[in-house]
Amino acid sequence: MSTPAQHQTIAIKPIIVPAEGREFELQVKVTAPVQGADLPVIVFSHGNAWSMDGYEPLVDRWAAAGFVVVQPTHLDSRRYGIGFDDPRSGTIWRVRISDLHGVLDHLGHVMEQAGLTDRVDRARVALVGHSWGAQTVGTLLGARIVDDAGHPGEDFSRPGVKAGVLIAATGTGDSLTPFAVEHLPFMRPDYSTMSTPALIIAGEKDQSQMSTRGPDWFLDAYHLSPAPKRLMTVPNGGHTLGGIAGEAVAETTDPDPARVVLVADAVSAYLSDALGVSADAWSTFRAAAEAEQGAVLRHKD
Repeated sequence: MSTPAQHQTIAIKPIIVPAEGREFELQVKVTAPVQGADLPVIVFSHGNAWSMDGYEPLVDRWAAAGFVVVQPTHLDSRRYGIGFDDPRSGTIWRVRISDLHGVLDHLGHVMEQAGLTDRVDRARVALVGHSWGAQTVGTLLGARIVDDAGHPGEDFSRPGVKAGVLIAATGTGDSLTPFAVEHLPFMRPDYSTMSTPALIIAGEKDQSQMSTRGPDWFLDAYHLSPAPKRLMTVPNGGHTLGGIAGEAVAETTDPDPARVVLVADAVSAYLSDALGVSADAWSTFRAAAEAEQGAVLRHKD
């Protein structure tokens, strides 16, 4: 059976985004539906060590649902070989943030290179990230990184971003393990200023090796940020939530294709609502997710 044209997708890579002072050129991949106009845009920030070539189970489903997805490759990608013991690693969190700003600054260039200039609605842009990518996205939504003295740092928030989704986002830094304190000192987000509307997705059984707390650590982005916010806790979900980074990848501890679909569709439904594409998308998704898959969904407005 052939795939209906309205669900077919295309991918274009690599597209080079202008970026000054970056050791490696900033490359992105663009995935889009074959058909459609006035398409909303998702800029997606990957988790540690991944690249623009990961997360196809999510990205392809978002594109089939009518989104154009832009995926930058950050400097922590394993293809660049910059490990935690590399002296360059200490500034990668800042480069990640610059990458997202750079993609947004040059979104017109990216869409032109992808042949999508006349098909996207650049007034409807959202950010989505997983793990380290979720913390990166959070800074553009208004979260700040707490410094060694306990003071919130620089404001990296991005006007014009309508909404965001944080998947398995870092909690506060008061419970970091010794390894995280030494190698990942930026894992100290202050969510009190993250005012942009957002959906937070967390796994019920996500136990981080970077924190001495339990899975509740991944709920901080919801509980400690101002409204409006949505929260979905995925039943039995681990950090990779069924395999969102790819099918049968080694780091997946909780393989479950249905869980991946749940996460992908939660993002599509939330952003369709938040970006004004479909007013009833979230309510329809929520009813099905709670009744059929036992997901726990909360909100504060």
